[in-house]
Amino acid sequence: MATFRKRSGAWQVRVQRKGFPEQSKTFTTRSEGIAWARVLESEMDRGVFVSRIAAETTIFSELLTRYLKEITPNKKHSSVEAYRIQAWLRCPLAKRFVSTLRSSDFACWRDARIQQGISPNTLKLEFAIISHLYFVARSEWGFESLDNPIQYMRMPALPKGRARRVSDDEVQLLIRHTGSLDLSPILRLAIETGMRRGEIASLTWKAVDFNKRVLELKETKNGENRFVPLSSVAMQILSGIPRRIDGRLFGMTAHAITYAFIRACKRAALKDLHFHDLRHEAITRLFEKGLNVMEVGSISGHKTLQMLQRYTHLRVENLLERLG
Repeated sequence: MATFRKRSGAWQVRVQRKGFPEQSKTFTTRSEGIAWARVLESEMDRGVFVSRIAAETTIFSELLTRYLKEITPNKKHSSVEAYRIQAWLRCPLAKRFVSTLRSSDFACWRDARIQQGISPNTLKLEFAIISHLYFVARSEWGFESLDNPIQYMRMPALPKGRARRVSDDEVQLLIRHTGSLDLSPILRLAIETGMRRGEIASLTWKAVDFNKRVLELKETKNGENRFVPLSSVAMQILSGIPRRIDGRLFGMTAHAITYAFIRACKRAALKDLHFHDLRHEAITRLFEKGLNVMEVGSISGHKTLQMLQRYTHLRVENLLERLG
């Protein structure tokens, strides 16, 4: 049953029921306390009661900090996620009790971020962290009363995939204007295999099997190993790369590749060209060679047709040739 006690001008309400943890809360008026107690007692009677104590006594920043310490370190790109969580910790919502946060609160923060010029994809990644935080808190940390407020929110539409094609002439132009010995084979290998920048940067000679004509990638974006078949052109590229003492194919980090690529684009006067466009082009060329979705996906590492569609932009003239 519920008991009421007035202290310092406020009403402390306590609900005690056999088989349930004791619940207590303070209200400004007695009528508010009565309404709260009735709801709890009704839920207990119907067997649907879930304790709200954890949510009502925990500040959002405490959940964020716990997630940062226990969950984030187990993820592949933990440093990037840690940076995003630090940004959430500076958000005004971090000072609120978890039980008071609603979808409307996060929607207001979403709108504020849009006004700051944050891209839709960045917003998606930021709110994905919060969505998973609520899942973990509810399923593992004893916050059974929490509903995920992110699931009810509208997120801005992601931009359409880039349709930028890269010609062989542009690749040759980049090669002529690069000041890095490594960048030339990196560019050629990227457009021949469709590998990501980070995958190329981490390549070692142990991953190359010249007999089977495959590359084994262990550090992929989705965390799974992948075997990339090597065309005759790719074999020629690899055969021309001098051996390094440290066993790596290239002496450039992923970021160094990006900076060298940007400098080469400026020297070659090429605009609106990203290194990732080479992967787009490579995947599209695989389709144009007649490979099916499963075959291209096994090479590129994509798991669904929807993901592949963002990368493929077939030339209409090539389709006409196949149609006859």
